Amino acid sequence: MIRTIPTPTLEIAYEETGPAEGPPVVLLHGFPYAPRGYDAVVARLAAAGRRCLVPYLRGYGPTRFLSPATPRSGQQAALGQDLLDFLDALRIERAVLGGYDWGGRAACIVAALHPARAAALVTCTGYNIQDIAGAARPAPAEAEHRLWYQYYFHTPRGEAGLAADRRGIARLLWRLWSPTWSFDDATFAASASAFDTPDFVPVVIQSYRHRYGYAPGDPALAAMEAALARRPPIAVPSINLHGEDDGVGPPENSAGHHRFFTGPYERRLVPRTGHNVPQEAPDAFARAVLDLPAG
Repeated sequence: MIRTIPTPTLEIAYEETGPAEGPPVVLLHGFPYAPRGYDAVVARLAAAGRRCLVPYLRGYGPTRFLSPATPRSGQQAALGQDLLDFLDALRIERAVLGGYDWGGRAACIVAALHPARAAALVTCTGYNIQDIAGAARPAPAEAEHRLWYQYYFHTPRGEAGLAADRRGIARLLWRLWSPTWSFDDATFAASASAFDTPDFVPVVIQSYRHRYGYAPGDPALAAMEAALARRPPIAVPSINLHGEDDGVGPPENSAGHHRFFTGPYERRLVPRTGHNVPQEAPDAFARAVLDLPAG
């Protein structure tokens, strides 16, 4: 069942499973995905006594902005602040945080800047806090070609393309990023319905432009962005899950990420798995959560 809770900026929609008194785990999806990606993980964690909370990120599903005046920003600080606001609204002082892609970024931000709120961290592809100042530096050609969709979104043509065919683009990215995952039409459709919102396109476009310095951020988030620009370390116990077949961020990308983690840290490569780790390898994701401190 989908529940909603107001925060200062959003009415956040979320799903809750497991015993209310269990240690809380907040699981965050990425782009272009949805909470359905955690269904098998949640089943395993709830059976182990964990209280699982899976919110829809801003721009997705039933989550809505409270004011039309709020910038439809998808910048990293917005995702981190939304997670903090969600914890506050539910009066959760401390939780295990897990995520991948945009959701992994939000989890890393809170773990880095507000470690008292994170009992532990499961992050896919490692340290997901963006280096916006360094984003202008060209990467090797092998890395650049994987980011074609980001450059597409930097243009008016890409914005119009996403508005016209958000499902087509999302399905292509699923296939390219998880080349060994044979998902069916029903699996894709279950997540794709979360993209059919008025805020999806503006939030996505702003996210991919802001991370390169091509779009201004929300002024209300300037202080957090300044803190993130310093590349803060993560001190909470952390496990980095990286799919060996990730088609957008291959495993070598996170090989040196241990330098960003000052607390207990383990990197686990997940075989026969692409970018969408919790949906492709739910046992590995659930095991990582259960192997970390619960509170």
